[in-house]
Amino acid sequence: MKKTIINSDQAPKPIGPYNHSVLVGDLLFISGQIPFNQATETLVTTGIEDEAKQVMANLKAILTAAGMTFENVVKATIFLTDMNDFAKVNEIYGSFFQAETAPARECIQVVKLPRNVNVEISMIATK
Repeated sequence: MKKTIINSDQAPKPIGPYNHSVLVGDLLFISGQIPFNQATETLVTTGIEDEAKQVMANLKAILTAAGMTFENVVKATIFLTDMNDFAKVNEIYGSFFQAETAPARECIQVVKLPRNVNVEISMIATK
């Protein structure tokens, strides 16, 4: 099966051997996004709410580059360094979805994330 690489100039440039997303058939696999603002080339560190908003903006940019929206998302994984941030992140994350069509999801607490951020989210979407 053919894979198509889809990157967005509106999301942080990959800093390793990976791409923003890979389309295989009708499935789009989106790499985990951290709260880096590509426009200002700065890491958002002004609180978990701002971090979560930036992560979702990065994901939206990648979905848009693939011709999709959050309605196409079928699976999400949220990584948090502190599960006490769950309610705040969940509220922001939830504002991007309709409850009746929200994707499957898990939320995992981890010891550390790249660049010492507090949240990272990856997604799978379908056409």
